[in-house]
Amino acid sequence: MNTDIQTSTVSSLSVSQRLIAGVLALFMGLVLVGGVGFASDMAVHNGAHDTRHALGFPCH
Repeated sequence: MNTDIQTSTVSSLSVSQRLIAGVLALFMGLVLVGGVGFASDMAVHNGAHDTRHALGFPCH
């Protein structure tokens, strides 16, 4: 039985590029969760409020 194992690279990004992408994604997520807290729609505001509490962020 002839089995060929092909290896492929998981990512062509360097470690520093992946770190930058991760930090940017984290920042955008925090801005989204924090910024939605000031929305005028109460359902959206309450969702962000509950998310902040679930993540352990004090908000009041």
